[in-house]
Amino acid sequence: MKKLFFCVALLCVTFSFSQSKDFKIFGSIIAEEDQSPLESATIYLERVKDSALITYTISDKDGGFSLEGKTSDKTANLFVSYVGYQTYYKKIDLSALEINLNNLPLTVSTNSLDEVTIKSQAPITIKKDTLEFNVKSFKTKKDATVEDLLKLLPGVEVEEDGSIKVNGKPVNKILVNGKPFFGNDPTIATKNLTKDIIEKIQVVDTKTKSEAYTGEEGDKDNKTINLTIKEENNKGVFGRVSAGAGTQKVYEFAGMLNRFDNDQRVSVLVGGNNINSPGFSFGEIRKMFGGGYSMSMSSNGSFSIDGRSFGGGEGITISKNAGLNYADVLSEKVDVSADYFYSGSRSDNETITERENILSDGSYFTNSNSNSQNDSDSHSANVAFDIEIDSTLLINIEPSFRYFKSETRFNRNEASLDEFNTLTNESTTTSFVESVGNNFSNKIELTKKMGSNGAYIKFEINNEFNTTLTDDFLNSETNIYGDTPEDIIRDQFTDGENKLDRFSTEVTYRLPIIAKNLFLNLDYEFKSDKRTDVKSTFDRNDVTDAYDIFNTDLSTDFEYIDEESTPGISLNIRKEKFSGRIGANYVFRTLENKDFLRPALNIERNFKALEMSSYINYRFSPKSSFYMNYRLSNDSPQLSQLQPFLNVSNPLNTIVGNPNLEPTTRHNVYAGYNAFDFQKGTGFYFNFNASFNKNQIVSKTTVNEDFVRETTYANVNGGRRIGGGFNYSKKNKIDSLRTFKYSFGAYGNYNKNINFNNDVKYASHVTSISPRVTLTLTWKDVMEIKPRYSISITKNKYDIDAFENRDFLYHSLDIETATFLPKKLEWRNNIKYNYNPNVADGFQKSAWFWNSTLAYSVLKDQGSITLKAYDLLGQNTNASRTATEDYIQDSQSKVLEQYFMVGFSWKFNSLGKKGETGGNDVFYFD
Repeated sequence: MKKLFFCVALLCVTFSFSQSKDFKIFGSIIAEEDQSPLESATIYLERVKDSALITYTISDKDGGFSLEGKTSDKTANLFVSYVGYQTYYKKIDLSALEINLNNLPLTVSTNSLDEVTIKSQAPITIKKDTLEFNVKSFKTKKDATVEDLLKLLPGVEVEEDGSIKVNGKPVNKILVNGKPFFGNDPTIATKNLTKDIIEKIQVVDTKTKSEAYTGEEGDKDNKTINLTIKEENNKGVFGRVSAGAGTQKVYEFAGMLNRFDNDQRVSVLVGGNNINSPGFSFGEIRKMFGGGYSMSMSSNGSFSIDGRSFGGGEGITISKNAGLNYADVLSEKVDVSADYFYSGSRSDNETITERENILSDGSYFTNSNSNSQNDSDSHSANVAFDIEIDSTLLINIEPSFRYFKSETRFNRNEASLDEFNTLTNESTTTSFVESVGNNFSNKIELTKKMGSNGAYIKFEINNEFNTTLTDDFLNSETNIYGDTPEDIIRDQFTDGENKLDRFSTEVTYRLPIIAKNLFLNLDYEFKSDKRTDVKSTFDRNDVTDAYDIFNTDLSTDFEYIDEESTPGISLNIRKEKFSGRIGANYVFRTLENKDFLRPALNIERNFKALEMSSYINYRFSPKSSFYMNYRLSNDSPQLSQLQPFLNVSNPLNTIVGNPNLEPTTRHNVYAGYNAFDFQKGTGFYFNFNASFNKNQIVSKTTVNEDFVRETTYANVNGGRRIGGGFNYSKKNKIDSLRTFKYSFGAYGNYNKNINFNNDVKYASHVTSISPRVTLTLTWKDVMEIKPRYSISITKNKYDIDAFENRDFLYHSLDIETATFLPKKLEWRNNIKYNYNPNVADGFQKSAWFWNSTLAYSVLKDQGSITLKAYDLLGQNTNASRTATEDYIQDSQSKVLEQYFMVGFSWKFNSLGKKGETGGNDVFYFD
């Protein structure tokens, strides 16, 4: 009986799909007053029954459009929307396969109520440099987050880590009603704000406040998303709380409270866990699983998000955090926004490595194991005042404060062996470091518009004061064997103090040559950095058992001064479809180092250089554009690379600077093209980049017969980097419920690196290509499945016989699935397979990693009970291989192991309207 019921149900579903028919509607959009074509008009088709969006498109440069799709409806409502014109409405009979509407005239919008006015919201509106999405046109589940919504928007890609791209360009800022939301970390807004409070999503090039105020073009390489809150949702309280606990004593908790009162907005966030998660996303179905995959980390195991430290990333981390965000309009002329963050963590990590060090006349091996524990606490506060004195004068003031405190315990054992596996040297190190740091910075920007033709003058002042105090206790023993054996034992205490005093100022004047189209920019910038580095190292006194023997060789007392003066000139052009810039700067730079312990090592160097930059941007249509830039830059050596101080803090590697280094000159070229057809569901982007270096600064290391290293720096020529990639995507609508999307692309790089190995100069040629393919099948309210496969192929070639050419291969497969049946149950899986055949024996070459979550909605969908399984197969690994010109290293570190967790979350909302509303409303006025 059950089988019969299933078959009948399947036949019914199949029959209902078969009723969907193809249709094609085409025509042209023109202005009624002069019959001219209207480019970038939005044409969209809605169901009569519930105003659900069927399909939409954008008119081309000739006003032409074509709507194609499938539907079982016999009639539909057609709308045409264009900025400055009344919305056009027509009821369409879909009985014919092709419908020619010829010319559709639009009437200029007026405020007269004697005419028939249609109020409707287009799914997409293009306003010059702004792409605007109407949220109601994109249907999601009731409790969808902004991230869920973004995944439905054409041209928008949301990666697994929450990063966002629009038309192939990364999103580096999320605003809520035009103001920052918890700093510049986009994932806090996208993962925690719900779709039902958002009215519109606007996408623009990232701009500074001054650029937005004066109407300048922004950063073409980055995008900003502004989330506009519905007017009725600008007053009330909403948020959510979540908690979970499970096996292996794992836990997590998070809470977020938002209070909106028109222009005033207050948000509070708290969280904590011991599952390697930053804690800013909630423990529901889309919870980030923390260290499930190979995560990057620093040498002490710490990781950070938007400047906030959370301790270890590869090991086991306990983190806690709290934040407060505030935004308000204090008066007609003053806006304020502020945020405060506290973050604390405790991390524990263990790492083993095996490295093959390649020399010009052979090789040797280094094996090591280490463990570290890190405790850290940090506080940060940021305030921004926007003061609009009048319609022509804007002042921005942005002070920022930071405080951190950390303790790190570190142990390491290391041994070096020659090619015959004979022990040559070994060392053990134990250290305990306490650090305390304070930072204050402030930015003041004054922008004065002059007239209506685009002229302005801008002043900017930046200053920063930074102090870090450290107490470092070190115990180490280094044994060097061979013909001249040596045993180096250190039992020391170092009292350190680092200070930074930074100041910069810039003035820019823009003069219109052709009003609003062609501008001449004159600017001048001055920068000054003053750093002090004082490390007082004391050896333990065997008689007094105190650290009171000053060690000059391991102590420092430096004062660095870096001053830069840069006048510049540029020419900017802005047309409707074309914009460009060409400019030049001349840099005067002075680097000075004062060594108060060794005055003979004082140095002062002066550098001069011409720098140039240019870009062009051409918009072929609302659906495609081309961008290209060129930059000639000049980078002076760092003072640490110049100073002839002999750094012997590591007995196995002494470092000394080279005071004769020359600046590095770089030529950089970037070009990109993107084309996205909203109605056809296709997307394509391509980019190319290249960099050529002159006088590039590289390390120059020599290794003696005991494998003890001496490192300095040298200039080399011939280094270059060339890369590029493309991606194509296509979304097909099978019927009204099912969609299929596929995308494929490839990224490739060629690097030529010039280096030294035991005083032998050589070149390495590294070629890599990484193709990938992604498929997505969505069956509304039933299931989703998204497999991704990528392969990375790398070839290393060297121009000296002593180095063996090497090839590397890496496979990765990801499968994401989701099912939504029965109605209140959601089951999601994330399966990842990695295969690296090049990893050395003893390290895990391949692994399946499977996370699974069940969520059941309760309390009228306001609550959710979850069961989460982490690493179901018990194969989580952090094995990795790193290959450079002169070494190949395999490493593996401590990871989070399999656990199961039960959690509960509840969300609350006292804003205006809740949940999803119907489609666009249509009003007629007589």
